[in-house]
Amino acid sequence: MVDESGPVMEISNKKDEIPVAMGSSEYEMIELFRRINVSRPIALTLTCLAKGREISSQTIEMISGLRQPEVSVAMRYLREKNWIDIREEKKTKGKGRPVKLYKLIVPMECIVSKIEEEIMAESRIVFRNIERLKNLA
Repeated sequence: MVDESGPVMEISNKKDEIPVAMGSSEYEMIELFRRINVSRPIALTLTCLAKGREISSQTIEMISGLRQPEVSVAMRYLREKNWIDIREEKKTKGKGRPVKLYKLIVPMECIVSKIEEEIMAESRIVFRNIERLKNLA
């Protein structure tokens, strides 16, 4: 879990040396996502991607404290929603798989609106079921 009591975690994005950090607004964003029942891995991953920079899953792991499988699950969800772009970059040193870089391609406002629409649709179903129960009682 992200510990907001400690110092702000800053990690340098190796590609362009822009620091990626989580501060109080990011912690608040995570908390708000969690309050509307967005899963922890998705909330943390979306928050890491919110600044619009292209970052690797390893960077997301370091910033968020998520494990690799949790980041993969979150990325699969974001990819299914068509909210991210994935680009592979070959390693400049050594062998191994190319590094996958992720970037939001949908503005955060649109993502929040989509989540809102889903919650409203679910709520309408719940209210219809409550009304039906009232009518049956």
